[in-house]
Amino acid sequence: MSSGPATLLRRRDEPLQASFLELFFDLSFVFALRQLSVVLLDDVSLAGAARTGLLLLPLWSVWVVTAWFTDWFDRDNRWIQALLVGATLGVLLMSVAVPEATGDRALLFAGAYVVLHVGRSLVTAVSLRGHPLRRRTLRILVWFVASGVLWLTGAVWPPGRVPLWVLAAGWDLAGPHLGWPVPGLGRAQPGELRLRGRHLTDRFQQVFIVALGELVIAAGLAYASTGLAPPESIAFLLAFAAAVLIGRLYVRPAGPRLGAAIDERNPARFATLTGNLHGIMIAGVLGTSVAADLVITHPVEVESTAATVLTAVGPALFLTGRIALSAVVYRRWSWSRLLGLPALLAIALAGRFAPLLVVTAATVGVLLAVALAERRPAVPARRSGVRA
Repeated sequence: MSSGPATLLRRRDEPLQASFLELFFDLSFVFALRQLSVVLLDDVSLAGAARTGLLLLPLWSVWVVTAWFTDWFDRDNRWIQALLVGATLGVLLMSVAVPEATGDRALLFAGAYVVLHVGRSLVTAVSLRGHPLRRRTLRILVWFVASGVLWLTGAVWPPGRVPLWVLAAGWDLAGPHLGWPVPGLGRAQPGELRLRGRHLTDRFQQVFIVALGELVIAAGLAYASTGLAPPESIAFLLAFAAAVLIGRLYVRPAGPRLGAAIDERNPARFATLTGNLHGIMIAGVLGTSVAADLVITHPVEVESTAATVLTAVGPALFLTGRIALSAVVYRRWSWSRLLGLPALLAIALAGRFAPLLVVTAATVGVLLAVALAERRPAVPARRSGVRA
């Protein structure tokens, strides 16, 4: 650090593609998503879904803030690399605690989260002393210290754990939207939060591939545990088809335009919004992963209402995030995808009395119809004379 704080910041000529350590960091989310799917699979109910969502929020916060961190700082700097390795370890520790995060391992989950965010912000704040951008890091540090109090208090006080963690998760989500305002330090200005659209787009695509990988792994593991009978084989093929169609719907049409949209508009606010939408889409893929496990292991059984609803709601949640992403990029709605939502809702309501295999086939049919309707790439809407 003796060579000066400016050496920590990204270079103008730094490559936009992800570094090796960024991809290494993403590997920790393979384990994190697998653990979250186990939590939901153990309790396929509204309460189980709420618990899974509460645990997904801090993990997703870590990923998003780390993506911003690697966009702001020089990824070849050894201190930045050390912090990125530490973030990977932090996510792994949080993931270890996930199945019992609201129980006996609450302190491990919350402690790893707080140490990761606060430790990283503290190191960079000390390293940037004397540099104007230190104020940005100090604001983020103060916000994570404040939320850290809520996370740790909830971890050691079981009666207030869930409400305190909900409040803490909301606080962490609000920070980037508001510019992390702090008395005496003010609010971060757009120039301080400048981000590179191409880099963030690549990072979003990479973590979404990780989520699709969880879907494929869940389907493969479930199929391997069966007798490979025809109904189970058909269910596995349907799960694979769902993964392919979700990937296709994610990439087109807004994918190629996302990076340019981040660069052209308010980068921080737009990147925060698109990050939240990616979190919604990944939650949908996670739900689809659990549904794939259920349909492969119980293809011809009429399962519980919750399992049937999850089979359709997972893809519907993905479509919701994807529709909103296209809307903010192109400033217009994707009508084929909008029509897919009520179709999936109808499947969820009417499929209670049908085997999961039939419900899954109908869901995949809707995804296929939406994908076929989106064959032509969209054209970005002009800023004038266009109604959203």
